[in-house]
Amino acid sequence: MDHNPEVAVPTQRARLQANGLNFSALVAGPRDGPVALLLHGFPEGKESWEPQLEALAKAGWRAVAPDLRGYGGTDVPEGVDAYTLRHLVQDVQGLVHALGEDRVDLVGHDWGSLIGWSFTSRHPSLVRTWSALSVPHPTVFAAAAGYDGTGHADPEQQEASAYVGLFVRAGKAEEVLLEDEGRRLRAMFALTPNPTAVSGEEATAFFKSMSRPGRLTAALNYYRANWKPGAYAAFPPCPNPIRTPTLMVWGTDDTAVRRRAVEATADEVQGYYRLEALPETGHWLTYERPDVVSRLLVEHVSRAGRIPAE
Repeated sequence: MDHNPEVAVPTQRARLQANGLNFSALVAGPRDGPVALLLHGFPEGKESWEPQLEALAKAGWRAVAPDLRGYGGTDVPEGVDAYTLRHLVQDVQGLVHALGEDRVDLVGHDWGSLIGWSFTSRHPSLVRTWSALSVPHPTVFAAAAGYDGTGHADPEQQEASAYVGLFVRAGKAEEVLLEDEGRRLRAMFALTPNPTAVSGEEATAFFKSMSRPGRLTAALNYYRANWKPGAYAAFPPCPNPIRTPTLMVWGTDDTAVRRRAVEATADEVQGYYRLEALPETGHWLTYERPDVVSRLLVEHVSRAGRIPAE
């Protein structure tokens, strides 16, 4: 595969039809390259992957970052139940098929990680490699946060996840997060050792996207539909062991995700597993450490042919 890492790679906008929805996406790289599918988190969008799209494209991959359902230029289904993990996983399956691929290198951050863990567990034959940014395996994360009803919560993680108590309050959360020109929503990006990593312009762009009719409610419905014990019982996120080659990248100063669940993730992966803990780094990895994250992703997907899926 011929590629020149010194040549700038154009990023194009695309529309994809998947699972009955119209998805907006950014695409970079050769049309005949292996596909890397990148799933963003809250309260971001496809634009959060721009450095990684370029890096993967320069390495010869066709890198695709969609707006998830309810975000950006993608369709916004109505109702909380439209955002259950079952639908989110089906979206990814539909996107893989819409791209004409048998397998992809899957990457996720935040909610994209939660979706990606579940997809990799449920559809391992469609995932060549899996890279999770910030959020660990859902089983240990839910236990640490106290959302699975098992009684094995980690007090530190419970405190870090306390914000979800606001997010699940329909109406109130939207009011609080959008008031004062989205001051609290934009301030989330500064809760890091690198408070200017996400520029004011970028944070404002995400706020404006969330301000469009139905968008913030849709994004909050991810929490309302899934962060409760009943949801885990109805659709267990990871019913099968993770045997796909897996990379986990976490910032040691992530205020939303604490250490216990991250370290416990190793016990949930039966195949190749690598944890990269980035010091002095918070939750917004693609902004705080774009070059490091890009290098780790390229290394991981490039190793795929040399790592047996156990």
